[in-house]
Amino acid sequence: MQIGLIGSGNMAGAMARGWARPVLCSDALPERARALAAQTGGEAIASNLELARRADVVVLCHKPGQLREVAREIAGEARAIVSILGGVPLADVRDAYPDRPVVRLMPSTPVEVRAGVVLLADDGDGALDDPLGTAVTELVAELGTAVRVPEAQVDVAMGLMANAPAYMALVAEAQIDAGVRAGLPVHVAQELVVQTMAGTAALLRHKDYDTLTVRREVTSPGGSTARGLDALERAGLRTAFSDALDAVLQKERR
Repeated sequence: MQIGLIGSGNMAGAMARGWARPVLCSDALPERARALAAQTGGEAIASNLELARRADVVVLCHKPGQLREVAREIAGEARAIVSILGGVPLADVRDAYPDRPVVRLMPSTPVEVRAGVVLLADDGDGALDDPLGTAVTELVAELGTAVRVPEAQVDVAMGLMANAPAYMALVAEAQIDAGVRAGLPVHVAQELVVQTMAGTAALLRHKDYDTLTVRREVTSPGGSTARGLDALERAGLRTAFSDALDAVLQKERR
Protein backbone atom coordinates (compact mmCIF):
# COMPACT_ATOMS: atom_id res chain seq x y z
CA MET A 1 0.00 0.00 0.00
CA GLN A 2 1.42 3.37 -1.05
CA ILE A 3 0.96 5.91 1.74
CA GLY A 4 0.75 9.62 0.98
CA LEU A 5 1.13 12.24 3.72
CA ILE A 6 -0.29 15.71 3.18
CA GLY A 7 1.65 17.67 5.75
CA SER A 8 5.16 16.71 6.82
CA GLY A 9 5.29 18.01 10.38
CA ASN A 10 6.24 16.28 13.62
CA MET A 11 3.45 13.71 13.76
CA ALA A 12 3.66 12.86 10.06
CA GLY A 13 7.39 12.40 10.51
CA ALA A 14 6.95 10.19 13.56
CA MET A 15 4.56 7.89 11.67
CA ALA A 16 6.74 7.78 8.57
CA ARG A 17 9.85 6.89 10.56
CA GLY A 18 7.88 4.26 12.46
CA TRP A 19 6.66 2.65 9.26
CA ALA A 20 10.25 2.66 7.96
CA ARG A 21 9.10 2.49 4.37
CA PRO A 22 9.13 4.98 1.50
CA VAL A 23 6.17 7.35 1.65
CA LEU A 24 4.97 10.15 -0.56
CA CYS A 25 4.84 13.49 1.23
CA SER A 26 3.87 17.07 0.55
CA ASP A 27 3.81 20.19 2.66
CA ALA A 28 3.06 23.89 2.43
CA LEU A 29 6.79 24.26 3.12
CA PRO A 30 8.41 22.18 0.35
CA GLU A 31 11.73 21.94 2.19
CA ARG A 32 10.00 20.17 5.06
CA ALA A 33 8.57 17.55 2.69
CA ARG A 34 12.00 17.09 1.11
CA ALA A 35 13.60 16.61 4.53
CA LEU A 36 11.07 13.92 5.51
CA ALA A 37 11.45 12.17 2.16
CA ALA A 38 15.22 12.10 2.62
CA GLN A 39 14.85 10.58 6.10
CA THR A 40 12.51 7.81 4.97
CA GLY A 41 13.71 7.06 1.47
CA GLY A 42 10.41 8.41 0.19
CA GLU A 43 9.55 11.10 -2.29
CA ALA A 44 8.55 14.73 -1.86
CA ILE A 45 5.64 15.58 -4.13
CA ALA A 46 5.17 19.05 -5.57
CA SER A 47 1.39 19.19 -5.17
CA ASN A 48 -1.31 17.63 -3.04
CA LEU A 49 -3.20 16.72 -6.20
CA GLU A 50 -0.31 14.70 -7.62
CA LEU A 51 0.16 12.98 -4.27
CA ALA A 52 -3.53 12.02 -4.15
CA ARG A 53 -3.34 10.56 -7.64
CA ARG A 54 -0.38 8.36 -6.75
CA ALA A 55 -1.23 7.24 -3.21
CA ASP A 56 -3.45 4.31 -2.28
CA VAL A 57 -4.38 6.11 0.93
CA VAL A 58 -3.98 9.80 1.74
CA VAL A 59 -3.20 10.67 5.35
CA LEU A 60 -4.30 14.19 6.27
CA CYS A 61 -1.56 15.64 8.47
CA HIS A 62 -2.03 19.29 7.56
CA LYS A 63 -3.44 22.00 9.82
CA PRO A 64 -7.05 21.30 10.90
CA GLY A 65 -8.24 24.62 9.52
CA GLN A 66 -7.15 23.54 6.03
CA LEU A 67 -9.66 20.67 5.82
CA ARG A 68 -11.92 22.24 3.18
CA GLU A 69 -9.09 23.84 1.26
CA VAL A 70 -7.22 20.56 0.84
CA ALA A 71 -10.44 18.66 0.10
CA ARG A 72 -11.19 21.02 -2.77
CA GLU A 73 -7.80 20.10 -4.24
CA ILE A 74 -7.86 16.32 -3.89
CA ALA A 75 -11.37 15.02 -3.16
CA GLY A 76 -11.91 13.94 -6.74
CA GLU A 77 -8.64 12.01 -6.93
CA ALA A 78 -8.02 10.51 -3.47
CA ARG A 79 -8.91 6.82 -3.26
CA ALA A 80 -9.19 6.72 0.54
CA ILE A 81 -8.71 9.19 3.37
CA VAL A 82 -7.16 8.80 6.80
CA SER A 83 -7.39 11.87 9.04
CA ILE A 84 -5.16 12.65 12.02
CA LEU A 85 -6.51 16.20 12.27
CA GLY A 86 -6.86 17.19 15.90
CA GLY A 87 -10.25 18.55 16.91
CA VAL A 88 -11.87 17.67 13.58
CA PRO A 89 -14.72 15.16 14.06
CA LEU A 90 -15.11 12.20 11.77
CA ALA A 91 -18.40 13.63 10.49
CA ASP A 92 -16.63 16.78 9.26
CA VAL A 93 -14.00 14.78 7.39
CA ARG A 94 -16.68 12.64 5.76
CA ASP A 95 -18.58 15.77 4.80
CA ALA A 96 -15.45 17.12 3.10
CA TYR A 97 -14.88 13.79 1.31
CA PRO A 98 -18.48 12.58 0.82
CA ASP A 99 -17.84 9.82 -1.70
CA ARG A 100 -14.60 8.42 -0.29
CA PRO A 101 -13.91 5.92 2.49
CA VAL A 102 -12.69 7.78 5.58
CA VAL A 103 -10.96 6.65 8.78
CA ARG A 104 -9.99 8.93 11.67
CA LEU A 105 -7.04 8.09 13.89
CA MET A 106 -4.96 9.88 16.48
CA PRO A 107 -1.32 8.75 17.00
CA SER A 108 1.16 9.57 19.75
CA THR A 109 4.78 10.50 19.07
CA PRO A 110 6.26 7.19 20.33
CA VAL A 111 4.97 5.64 17.09
CA GLU A 112 8.36 6.74 15.79
CA VAL A 113 9.92 3.85 17.71
CA ARG A 114 6.91 1.56 17.17
CA ALA A 115 5.86 1.92 20.80
CA GLY A 116 3.02 4.39 20.46
CA VAL A 117 -0.70 4.32 21.03
CA VAL A 118 -3.01 5.05 18.11
CA LEU A 119 -6.67 5.84 18.69
CA LEU A 120 -9.10 4.67 16.03
CA ALA A 121 -12.34 6.66 16.13
CA ASP A 122 -15.36 4.38 15.95
CA ASP A 123 -18.76 5.94 15.29
CA GLY A 124 -20.49 2.58 15.10
CA ASP A 125 -21.04 2.47 11.35
CA GLY A 126 -18.72 -0.49 10.80
CA ALA A 127 -16.18 1.49 8.76
CA LEU A 128 -13.26 0.16 10.78
CA ASP A 129 -14.19 -3.35 9.65
CA ASP A 130 -14.42 -2.38 5.97
CA PRO A 131 -11.42 -3.03 3.71
CA LEU A 132 -9.93 0.41 4.36
CA GLY A 133 -10.48 0.16 8.11
CA THR A 134 -8.88 -3.27 8.18
CA ALA A 135 -5.89 -2.10 6.14
CA VAL A 136 -5.42 0.97 8.33
CA THR A 137 -5.64 -1.15 11.49
CA GLU A 138 -2.89 -3.38 10.12
CA LEU A 139 -0.73 -0.34 9.34
CA VAL A 140 -1.35 1.04 12.82
CA ALA A 141 -0.32 -2.27 14.38
CA GLU A 142 3.16 -1.66 12.97
CA LEU A 143 3.40 1.52 15.05
CA GLY A 144 2.32 0.21 18.44
CA THR A 145 -1.01 -0.42 20.13
CA ALA A 146 -4.27 0.34 18.35
CA VAL A 147 -7.21 1.24 20.57
CA ARG A 148 -10.74 1.69 19.28
CA VAL A 149 -12.53 4.55 20.98
CA PRO A 150 -16.11 5.75 20.40
CA GLU A 151 -16.03 8.98 18.41
CA ALA A 152 -17.74 10.82 21.27
CA GLN A 153 -14.84 9.93 23.61
CA VAL A 154 -11.95 10.76 21.29
CA ASP A 155 -11.21 14.17 22.85
CA VAL A 156 -10.89 12.69 26.35
CA ALA A 157 -8.80 9.78 25.07
CA MET A 158 -6.54 12.20 23.21
CA GLY A 159 -6.16 14.28 26.36
CA LEU A 160 -4.78 11.21 28.14
CA MET A 161 -2.67 9.87 25.29
CA ALA A 162 -1.52 12.49 22.80
CA ASN A 163 -0.18 14.94 25.39
CA ALA A 164 1.24 12.27 27.69
CA PRO A 165 4.72 11.97 26.11
CA ALA A 166 5.35 15.59 27.13
CA TYR A 167 4.04 14.89 30.64
CA MET A 168 6.13 11.75 31.02
CA ALA A 169 9.19 13.59 29.75
CA LEU A 170 8.54 16.30 32.35
CA VAL A 171 8.19 13.68 35.11
CA ALA A 172 11.45 12.07 34.00
CA GLU A 173 13.15 15.46 33.89
CA ALA A 174 11.97 16.28 37.41
CA GLN A 175 13.25 12.95 38.75
CA ILE A 176 16.58 13.34 36.96
CA ASP A 177 16.98 16.85 38.36
CA ALA A 178 16.24 15.54 41.85
CA GLY A 179 18.90 12.85 41.44
CA VAL A 180 21.47 15.35 40.20
CA ARG A 181 20.65 17.66 43.11
CA ALA A 182 21.37 14.72 45.46
CA GLY A 183 24.76 14.12 43.83
CA LEU A 184 24.30 11.69 40.92
CA PRO A 185 26.01 12.41 37.58
CA VAL A 186 23.37 13.48 35.08
CA HIS A 187 23.97 10.56 32.68
CA VAL A 188 23.55 8.07 35.52
CA ALA A 189 20.34 9.73 36.70
CA GLN A 190 19.01 9.75 33.12
CA GLU A 191 19.63 6.05 32.61
CA LEU A 192 18.18 5.08 35.98
CA VAL A 193 15.01 7.11 35.54
CA VAL A 194 14.25 6.39 31.88
CA GLN A 195 14.95 2.66 32.08
CA THR A 196 12.86 2.42 35.23
CA MET A 197 9.97 4.15 33.48
CA ALA A 198 10.24 1.77 30.53
CA GLY A 199 10.45 -1.27 32.80
CA THR A 200 7.51 -0.13 34.89
CA ALA A 201 5.38 0.30 31.76
CA ALA A 202 6.25 -3.26 30.71
CA LEU A 203 5.47 -4.54 34.21
CA LEU A 204 2.08 -2.80 34.23
CA ARG A 205 1.19 -4.43 30.91
CA HIS A 206 2.32 -7.81 32.27
CA LYS A 207 0.06 -7.35 35.29
CA ASP A 208 -2.96 -6.28 33.22
CA TYR A 209 -2.53 -2.60 34.08
CA ASP A 210 -3.03 -3.23 37.81
CA THR A 211 -1.38 -0.08 39.15
CA LEU A 212 -2.28 -0.82 42.77
CA THR A 213 -0.51 -4.20 42.72
CA VAL A 214 2.63 -2.70 41.18
CA ARG A 215 2.70 0.01 43.84
CA ARG A 216 2.13 -2.41 46.72
CA GLU A 217 4.88 -4.75 45.55
CA VAL A 218 7.47 -2.02 46.04
CA THR A 219 5.92 -0.28 49.06
CA SER A 220 6.73 -1.56 52.55
CA PRO A 221 4.83 -0.12 55.55
CA GLY A 222 6.78 2.86 56.83
CA GLY A 223 9.46 2.35 54.17
CA SER A 224 11.13 4.77 51.81
CA THR A 225 8.64 4.21 48.98
CA ALA A 226 5.71 4.86 51.34
CA ARG A 227 7.34 8.10 52.45
CA GLY A 228 8.03 9.12 48.87
CA LEU A 229 4.47 8.36 47.75
CA ASP A 230 3.10 10.34 50.68
CA ALA A 231 5.23 13.31 49.68
CA LEU A 232 3.94 13.12 46.09
CA GLU A 233 0.31 12.88 47.25
CA ARG A 234 0.75 15.85 49.60
CA ALA A 235 2.32 17.81 46.74
CA GLY A 236 -0.88 17.26 44.71
CA LEU A 237 0.31 14.87 42.00
CA ARG A 238 -3.16 13.47 41.26
CA THR A 239 -4.71 16.93 41.23
CA ALA A 240 -2.02 18.18 38.86
CA PHE A 241 -2.76 15.47 36.29
CA SER A 242 -6.51 15.97 36.67
CA ASP A 243 -6.09 19.70 36.17
CA ALA A 244 -3.93 19.07 33.10
CA LEU A 245 -6.66 16.97 31.48
CA ASP A 246 -9.29 19.59 32.34
CA ALA A 247 -7.12 22.28 30.74
CA VAL A 248 -6.71 20.25 27.55
CA LEU A 249 -10.42 19.48 27.27
CA GLN A 250 -11.40 23.08 27.98
CA LYS A 251 -9.36 24.21 24.99
CA GLU A 252 -10.65 21.41 22.74
CA ARG A 253 -14.29 22.21 23.48
CA ARG A 254 -14.17 25.94 22.83
